[in-house]
Amino acid sequence: MSEIPGDLKFLKSHEWARVEDNGQVTIGISDHAQALLGDLVYVELPTVGDDVTAGTAVAVVESVKAASDVYSPVSGKVVAVNAALADKPETINEDAYGEGWVLVVAPSDGEELNELLSPDDYAELLEDEDH
Repeated sequence: MSEIPGDLKFLKSHEWARVEDNGQVTIGISDHAQALLGDLVYVELPTVGDDVTAGTAVAVVESVKAASDVYSPVSGKVVAVNAALADKPETINEDAYGEGWVLVVAPSDGEELNELLSPDDYAELLEDEDH
C-alpha cells in the first residue's frame, strides 16, 4: 500500500486535492489510481482559463491498458496545467503526489473541499475496494 500524504483530500474516483498557501488547489490522481492504470502514455490537459465544475471530467490520462477521465474535486478556474506531462506522462507513475500533478484550480467555492475524503477515509475506501 502506498503512503498517502496527510495534507491531501480525495475524491472516491481517486483524484487528490492539495490546498496551497495561496488558496489555489493542486489536483492529481492518486498513487493507487496510477498503479491500477499502469504505464501512462498520454495526458490530455485542460486549457488555462477553463472553468471547471466539481465532479466533472477535466483531463484524461491514457495508459497502455485504458483511458481514464480525471475529475475535478472543486469548481473554479484552471490557473495552471502541468505541461511537462505532454512529453513525460510517466511522471505521474513516478511521483503521483509531487511532480505528477495535473492541474491547479482557483476554487470558486471553498466549501466543496469539506465534502472530500480525508486521507484516512480514502485509505479505508482503498481497503474496502481490495476486499
